[in-house]
Amino acid sequence: MPDPAAPRARAPARAQGARRRSRSLALQGLYGWLVGGGDARDIARHLLTPEQLARVDEEYFRSLLAGAIAGAEALRARFAPLLDRPVAQLSPIEHGLLLLATFELVEHPEVPWKVVINEAVELAKDFGGSEGFRYVNGVLDKVASRIRQDAETDPA
Repeated sequence: MPDPAAPRARAPARAQGARRRSRSLALQGLYGWLVGGGDARDIARHLLTPEQLARVDEEYFRSLLAGAIAGAEALRARFAPLLDRPVAQLSPIEHGLLLLATFELVEHPEVPWKVVINEAVELAKDFGGSEGFRYVNGVLDKVASRIRQDAETDPA
């Protein structure tokens, strides 16, 4: 029987957990970029500490961060018409989440659209204002239906 006081060996991060942490870290990077600017590589270098590297899907994180930054204008063009206010009036968290999730909907079709929206809502609850998750959810539902129209025929 193992000694309960002995330190436990760290279990390898499950893919889903590592992806969730990748999204969270990418949101932090997008927040920094929206507030202070910068280059995606520099932001990633700053965020990817040795501890983070052990916990995230590094390739996925880099894809999300670099892709959302590089494609920001095109991504905004997809969600801006669905907003009730100008993009400039979004909080940096809402703005970052919409960039992140819209990028994921467009560039990672292997991830179910419901997962993308759920992950964005959970991040909004963790990092955003008290009702920001509702706003993000409403906008992303519309974005997803436009980007992944065939997903709307889901029989579930």
